[in-house]
Amino acid sequence: MNHYRTLRAALTRKLAGSGLIHIVGGTPQPRNRDVDYVFRQNSDFLYLTGVEDPGCHLVLDAERSREILFVPRIDNHHRVWEGHVPSPTEARALFGVDRVMYADELKKVISRRKIAPKAALRDALDDLRACKTEGELALMRRASAVSGAAHRTVMAAARPGMREYQLQAVFDAECLKAGMKHLAYPSIVASGANAAILHYRRNDAILKSGDLLLIDAGSELKGYAADITRTFPVNGRFTRRQRDVYQVVLAAQKSCIDAARPGIVSADLHVHSMRIIAEGLKSLGLLKGETDGLVENGATRLFYPHGLTHMLGLDVHDTTGGKRRKMPNPTKIPVRFVAKLEPGFVITMEPGVYFIEALIKDPALRRKHKTSVNFAKAETFLDFGGIRIEDDVVVQADGPPLNLTCVPKEVGDVEAACAR
Repeated sequence: MNHYRTLRAALTRKLAGSGLIHIVGGTPQPRNRDVDYVFRQNSDFLYLTGVEDPGCHLVLDAERSREILFVPRIDNHHRVWEGHVPSPTEARALFGVDRVMYADELKKVISRRKIAPKAALRDALDDLRACKTEGELALMRRASAVSGAAHRTVMAAARPGMREYQLQAVFDAECLKAGMKHLAYPSIVASGANAAILHYRRNDAILKSGDLLLIDAGSELKGYAADITRTFPVNGRFTRRQRDVYQVVLAAQKSCIDAARPGIVSADLHVHSMRIIAEGLKSLGLLKGETDGLVENGATRLFYPHGLTHMLGLDVHDTTGGKRRKMPNPTKIPVRFVAKLEPGFVITMEPGVYFIEALIKDPALRRKHKTSVNFAKAETFLDFGGIRIEDDVVVQADGPPLNLTCVPKEVGDVEAACAR
């Protein structure tokens, strides 16, 4: 509980003099007719309270040095159909707040009081959430450990003839058995050419011997996410062609992880990954020309069209840290996440190489890059799909970043994991 109280105190200090701080918890969302989606708490509310029940509010009153959690007032009908909800006395002990009241009493508490402006509250929360505390990192370590174990189980379980959704079920089951009630995002389980669809969701194709399988999946604990991707051979053995492309992606990922130090700009790190991938694709005869030119003219993006990294936390694409961290992109490359890395940032590292028919066969792109891309050779890879390798790392004040992800990724280790 001290973890959440510390975060609430930090927010109150940031907004001192702004008025009451009112944070609204999430409410159930209808799925169809009288059935709701599985409830997942609003991330800001979870950040400050750890409360996972719907219908709650939090009011922080710096002027009177008090914090009030408001919980729903329930009746016997609710108890019959939904079960017990903590009473104010129970909630005060469970969540470590000064006072607990019923939600229907909120209006009389905040009426005629100044409320902190939404924009200022949003910026303060974004600023605080960017650098993770030790309490947050403990939750993320656990989420990563469980997710990593589930990935290893999937590697061992995969066999030709299975359906992608059967491996999705293996991953989900391992997380649930370990007490993870929520996944951090819908899992991507993509075999063969499906792996070239960056946000593939069908997860229903049959796994074939000789194909690769890309699985991008992670669980969350108290809202804190793991985001892990591995690509491995369905039959347990990489072909020479698969191994060659895989080593290009792995080299880029390992170099970027090692380079993730305080003060490094994320956009520069992305360009670094593109250069390594461009060099690798040149060695495979897929690109030709000067490396910087291949990066700047967009040729490399035909095979690597997404970003290298994003922030990770209570949202799988977490806040980038508020107004004071905003900065212009120092590169010529379009990048969504631009920030100077700071100690306490948790970021993903996820380079990839894909053979996407929509890009490789696009007439305009073929004209633009006819001297840079060996399109004839690229077409021979259209059944290949793609390779992505993704770990979650903590930027540290001194030394290399801390890698939270413990899943095999060296070629020999991946094959050994599949053999098990």
